[in-house]
Amino acid sequence: METLKHRLAQEARAAGFAAMGVCRPDAVDVAGRLATFVEEGRHGQMAWMAERMHWRGDPAALWPEARSVIMLAEPYTPEHDPMEVLERRDRGAISVYAGAKDYHDVVKKKLKTLARWLIAEAGGAPEVKVFVDTAPVMEKPLAAAAGLGWQGKHTNLLGREIGNWVFLGAIFTTVELPVDAPGKDRCGSCTACLDVCPTDAFPAPYQLDARRCISYLTIEHKGPVPEDLRPGLGNRIYGCDDCLAVCPWNKFAAEARDIRYRHREDLLAPRLAELAGLDDGGFRAKFSGSPIKRIGRNRFVRNVAYAVGNSADPGLIPVAETLSRDADPVVAEAGAWAVSRLRKETR
Repeated sequence: METLKHRLAQEARAAGFAAMGVCRPDAVDVAGRLATFVEEGRHGQMAWMAERMHWRGDPAALWPEARSVIMLAEPYTPEHDPMEVLERRDRGAISVYAGAKDYHDVVKKKLKTLARWLIAEAGGAPEVKVFVDTAPVMEKPLAAAAGLGWQGKHTNLLGREIGNWVFLGAIFTTVELPVDAPGKDRCGSCTACLDVCPTDAFPAPYQLDARRCISYLTIEHKGPVPEDLRPGLGNRIYGCDDCLAVCPWNKFAAEARDIRYRHREDLLAPRLAELAGLDDGGFRAKFSGSPIKRIGRNRFVRNVAYAVGNSADPGLIPVAETLSRDADPVVAEAGAWAVSRLRKETR
């Protein structure tokens, strides 16, 4: 099986993955931490975390027949500095992963290719299941258990040779492969990721309160964002990369090999005024094939309205006024907030 695993790793690298590791389904015990996270309400509106907690907290329960979990890291390291756009207040900041083709489709196809290879080579009619961020699988703890790296103080996975700009995919299989040693925490005394967070979303190192996280607020949160958190959003209109971007381990980050992860030029620093004018049809057309499409026009334009309000640009007052008359009440409220904020800036 060691030879099979080595050959599988070669196939994985040929497919574009930067790292591969193996662990047992019962290698992680996150049920207690997950229960505390949910009990304290830190999951916010993500009800699915509580609803399928028994599977999420125990990977072995998801598919009892599985004997190995193959974890893979696909790099999407940006070619640009994602922090630069934060200074351009009339432009929108879009998370690096969302500025290109939807990674779910790309990674899943590669996982299926590897899974078919394993079925053909392992013998004995093995079974496989592949997962990419859409099932109750705790990818980050499993990846750490499989030796790909460790969960940093920002709770994301990072590794000495891959940095933290990676998508994670999992192949559960009935094939019993040799396991890897778990990753070792190498964050040391560094707190760069905690210190940079604009909304203080980390109650403590290695802990995240999603209710204060900009990625959660701009993507998962429905309805108005709490007013005290809106200024911290800045011009971030879909996700946030601050804690990833400042990690010192990114000096060793693996290069993104798949051109489908290359950030679209029109999404590098789009003008807020243009995005504010999107109707439903225009939104769907612009974000076809992008993960942004799933949040819908209204939630996205809500985010744009907050960014307009944070722009300190009085020239955007007419844009905010138009948004304040939007048919969607949440967008209209966000637009009115933006108008009020911009007018205060000009007094």
